[in-house]
Amino acid sequence: MTHSTPQIRPAAVAGMFYPGSSSALARDLQQMLSHTPPASGLRPKAIIAPHAGYVYSGPVAASVYAPLADLRESIRRVILLGPTHRVAVDGLALPSSRAFATPLGVVQLDQEAMASIEPLPQVIVSDAAHALEHSLEVQLPFLQTVLSGFTLLPLAVGRASAAEVAEVLECLWGGDETLIVISSDLSHYLPYALARETDSNTARHIVALDAHLDHQQACGATPVNGLLLAARRHGLRAQLLDLRNSGDTAGDRSRVVGYGAFSFSAEPEHAH
Repeated sequence: MTHSTPQIRPAAVAGMFYPGSSSALARDLQQMLSHTPPASGLRPKAIIAPHAGYVYSGPVAASVYAPLADLRESIRRVILLGPTHRVAVDGLALPSSRAFATPLGVVQLDQEAMASIEPLPQVIVSDAAHALEHSLEVQLPFLQTVLSGFTLLPLAVGRASAAEVAEVLECLWGGDETLIVISSDLSHYLPYALARETDSNTARHIVALDAHLDHQQACGATPVNGLLLAARRHGLRAQLLDLRNSGDTAGDRSRVVGYGAFSFSAEPEHAH
């Protein structure tokens, strides 16, 4: 009997990064999503959200996910990119599974779109890159809560250039039915005051669509830079929705991790 890839990638960090029970998870998500500022009124095409344990970064992520509830019927496909933490890969890795599971249910993968980018030289297939990766998984319960039904195209981003990431995003850009989600935290393990200063500076670069971040500024610098290149090409405007760190949410202040929430929207046609 040959050992085949499971059709469904099971949740790897449920019960660690977020509650393992569907009822506790749904309750926590509703609580976080209800404590967010009102939406700007602009339609997000892309977002950047953090990926730590919900107790640390969940409230920051909620600030960028809550406004998507207004688009719950129109967003039908999510392109999700995050950095690899466990397995080193060259390029951007697709899984071979057909769905991803969380305690809230199963999300089908967009097989057709995945097949469309496989010929690109920077795109590989690696189940190992996805098996234990939390940067993508922690975004899914938020998406399952704010959207009604969507397919997913998950990419675990390893060693790649910003231009290679932007090329993949270009192929998958789509219209209003497609949302791009980039998973990234900001600075890691700096003292509180220095982290605030560092992350404020990083946020200014992101809002300016300056695609030259390094991995000290953001662990997901590679997919973030790729999005910033594509956003510039498509005339999107970036907005900072929340900027905090683990010292603000649930950790001590001697060594903190920074979290930012950003939304990217097309300029309104007739803005005055």
